[in-house]
Order: sequence, then C-alpha cells, then structure tokens
Amino acid sequence: SLSLSLPLCSLKALVSTGGKNVQAACDWLFSHVDDPFLDDPLPREYVLYLRPSGQLLQQLSTFWQQSRLSCGKNKAHNIFPHITLCQFFMCADGKVEALSDALQTTVAKWKGRISAPLPLELYTSSTFIGLFVEEQVADVLKVFAADFATEAAAKADVHVEPHKKQLHVTLAYHFQASHLPILEKLAKSVDVSSGCDWLAVLFSRDIRFANHETLQVMYPYVPQNDDELELVPGDFIFMSPVEQSSASEGWVYGTSLGTGLSGLLPENYVNRADESDTWVCVNTQDDCASQLFKTNPVPQVSRPICQSSLSKMRLFVCRHGERMDVVFGKHWVTQCFDSKGRYIRSNLNMPSSLPARSGSHRDYDKDCPITVFGSTQARLVGEALLESHAMIDFVYCSPSLRCVQTAQHILQGLQQEGKTKIRVEPGLFEWTKWVSGTCLPSLLTLLFVLLQCDMTFSVNCSVPRPHIPISKLAVSESYDTYISRSFQVTREILTECKNLGNTVLIVAHASSLEACTRQIQGLTPQNSKDFVQVVRKIPYLGFCACEEMGETGVWQLVDPPILPLTHGPNHSFNWREMLMQD
Repeated sequence: SLSLSLPLCSLKALVSTGGKNVQAACDWLFSHVDDPFLDDPLPREYVLYLRPSGQLLQQLSTFWQQSRLSCGKNKAHNIFPHITLCQFFMCADGKVEALSDALQTTVAKWKGRISAPLPLELYTSSTFIGLFVEEQVADVLKVFAADFATEAAAKADVHVEPHKKQLHVTLAYHFQASHLPILEKLAKSVDVSSGCDWLAVLFSRDIRFANHETLQVMYPYVPQNDDELELVPGDFIFMSPVEQSSASEGWVYGTSLGTGLSGLLPENYVNRADESDTWVCVNTQDDCASQLFKTNPVPQVSRPICQSSLSKMRLFVCRHGERMDVVFGKHWVTQCFDSKGRYIRSNLNMPSSLPARSGSHRDYDKDCPITVFGSTQARLVGEALLESHAMIDFVYCSPSLRCVQTAQHILQGLQQEGKTKIRVEPGLFEWTKWVSGTCLPSLLTLLFVLLQCDMTFSVNCSVPRPHIPISKLAVSESYDTYISRSFQVTREILTECKNLGNTVLIVAHASSLEACTRQIQGLTPQNSKDFVQVVRKIPYLGFCACEEMGETGVWQLVDPPILPLTHGPNHSFNWREMLMQD
C-alpha cells in the first residue's frame, strides 16, 4: 500500500538528491511518480574520493578542457579530477545518513595529520598519463581510508574495500598514440605544487546503470507512439548497448534520469555525456565536502603593479551571424532582385535594404549578407560583452560581408560603434576550398563601397596594410595552406596589438575558432577530417576566448566572459498553404 511504501519512496528521493533538502526530494518524487522502480529496494553504489580544490583544481580543469579540445574525449574525461580511496560499495538507503556521519568522524580524527602540499609526480606511458602520490604519503592516505572503512562498517553496516593500487590522479588513458606528445606537453604544464585543499567526498550512482552509456538531451521531443520517451533538454539518458535490438536505425532505447521511464528516442536529439554527470554528491555538514588537510596559504607580497601584470592579452574569436543564403536558399538573390537590380524583401528576416555592389547584385551570390536575426545575434553578443565589462581594443574581421556586418553590430551592442575601427584583414578569409566556383568573391570592391559610408550600411572601417594581401589567396587552397595562413595572420595581429591594448576580437568564420587558436596554444593542427567535424558543430556567433600565459608567448583557452547563445529553428510559414486547405 501507499502508506507502507511512503517511507521507502521518501528515503529513495532523499538519497537520489544527495540529501540536499526536502524540496529537492519532493521534486524528485513528483517527477518519478510513474517510475516502475520507485518501490524497488535496490540500494545505490557509493565511492570515496579525494577531490582537489583551489589553484590545483583550476589547473586540472584547464588540462581537462584543453586535452578534450585538442585530442577529443578519452576515458579520463568520464570523471572529474580525483584520487580514488576505495572501491564502489553498496549502502542501504536507510543507512546513508550513518555513512555520512562515519566520514565526518574519520575526517575529524585525521584533520591536520597529513602534511601538505600533497606530493605528486607525473608519470606517462604510451596509454596512460597520471599524477602519482609519493609512496610514503600514499600509505598514510590508505590508513585514512581503512579507518573510514572500519567506521562505516560500525555505523552503517557496509563493507568498504580500500583502494589497493597506487594512489593517483588520472589525467588521460585509452587515447590515440598520436595524441601522446600533445597530452604529455599539456600535463607538464600542470603545477603540482599549486595551493590546494583536498576534500574527502562521497559520491553515489544508480547501480542499475553502472555499465550504461550516459547521454544528455539537447532538444525537446514529444512522443509520437506509446513506446517512445519524452525528452526534456538537460535531462540525462542511460543507454545500454545490449538493449538496442528493438531500436530501428536512427533510434536508441534508453532510460531517463529525470523520470525513471524507458523508451525509444531519436539518436540525433542527444549527445554523449560524462559518466559522473549523473552522480550525486552525498551531503554532509560541511556543504558536501570535508577538508582533510590544507596547504599553508602563500604569503602575499605587496609590490608595485608592473606593466606586464596589466598587459595580459586576451583574444576573442567568433563566427559571423545567420546568413541569408542558408536561411532562404542559394537562389535568394534571383528571388529578391527584380530585372532592374532593385532589392525587394519577401520576409521579415530579410534586411529592409542592402548596399549596392560595384559589380552588380549578382556579387551577393558568393558574398551574402546576414539576416535581420543575424544582426540581432551579433548585437546580443555585443551587449553581453558590455555587461561583462569586456571592452574591445581592436577588431579584425574577414573581408566577407557577413563578417563585416557582424562586427558592426557587435560594436553597436558594445556601444563602441564609431569609436573602434573594424580592421579588414584578407588573411582571415575562410578556407577557399569551401568557396564554390573557379574564382573568389569580389571582396575588396565591396569594402571600397562600405568606406564611402553608404547610408544603408554605415561602417567605420579601416583597410590598413594587410598582413596577407588578397592577391595571396588562391582558389581551392590546401588544408595545410589554410591552417598556416590562419596561424600566421593571428600571430601577426597579436604582435601588432601587443602593448597597444589588451583585448583583440576577430570576427570571421566557423573554421576560424579552431584555426586561429590551436597553434598559438603550442598544439599541432588536427588532421583535416577531425577539423571539419569540429567546424560543423560551431553555431552562428560561436565564441571562444584565449589568454596569454604571462610573457611566455603561449596562449590557453579560457572561459569566455559571456554566456553561449542558443535558439531553436523557425521554419517558413505560408498561411494560404497551411490554413486554406480543402
């Protein structure tokens, strides 16, 4: 009956949300009201980790991000940086509070008994990279883990098996052999002596999905049939390879973390996620983390601010806004210009007017403008940069019209229009292999029109002496030529701006986010196939940020100062066709 099952349901809700609060548990219960396993007494699995924090965590997080961007995902990315102290073990829902108390008791007993900082040594092999704890200190940590096991057995009636292997932080494993030099170089940049509070933390997972693949929902989906699963963006799906026999091509069978329900779902509505994304941190009195030992704070030495500390350079690279030919098709020019070359828009998302081309309106075939929504996208990004106090000192852009327009609207949002010139750089033009036909678009002709400040499109442009003149751009250039060109022009732009300003914005193409940032990080270019896969996933106004690491001349990717921009599709609508049907 419900009265008998209520305590079990309540406990399950509490442990499934980490014991955060009653509201979180109630929300979980409501969303799992139809979960067929709601009354199942199967316990969750638990594990004890040491997690870094502070400066070391920042460095390890940067390694996680850069290694993933540079070489793709390897198995280390499935779990956040940690040191494993025991094997996974089961604990009944009714004993979890006692288990948490066992950890608190053990930490209180051990606090201050372990010297800091934790001595770590880098180890690399052809298939594994990690930071190993110095043996004597590792032995001490194993005694701590054994004490926790004893305490947990006494208080929570669980069997905890302490970790038998050498204690370490895994940085990478199961990666391609060709990625070893890059991963090794990135690993060597991690300063293991950085200040760090190590936290003893318990995590739990649903034992039923321990060997499943974890997917994250990207788009909403409403079921069309009874055997399909409703999808809510942000939810996670557990998918087992052995359960896919009932799924047709393009579909997978999975179970929702948010509801506990199972069913079929379209494969292209989900992305692969990390295993630990669905784990739950067991709440303790100390906000889900127990400080086991602490490094001595580094004394702050007061000194005058030098020029180098003020001149940390930043590079922002973003893609242009939504383009006309993608939204309205490649024949939009034929449809929007009459026989006399006059522009007539046929949709609210088309600009109300367009600047005249020095050749003819056919020049738009190869060099299209952005849509009204593309202008809005760019202005939103500019407003976000203004809100984050990220003032731009220099703007460089590709000579493509869509890039010049995007740069203009970003500056509008930044309230820097008319104050900051847009420097048009032919070397930032896209990979010419992707330009159709046997010749490049008439780019510079357009720029001279823009410099006359046509009233329909007034832009504060400058065309300084280009780093790579347009005459050097060849039709159907090789991948190596494009990558080399992008690296050269980016490096020269940064050198040109150094000591004159701190922040450079490049507005160019989807490929530019990869091509203009990879080699300045000291990384080798990807092969062309992997490069294309990355570029395909970069949306309009995709935005990335790099920072120079001191005065080394080496750069690293960092979090952008603005949030990402996401929106859904909006298909064309003809009321006559849709509503006036017989």
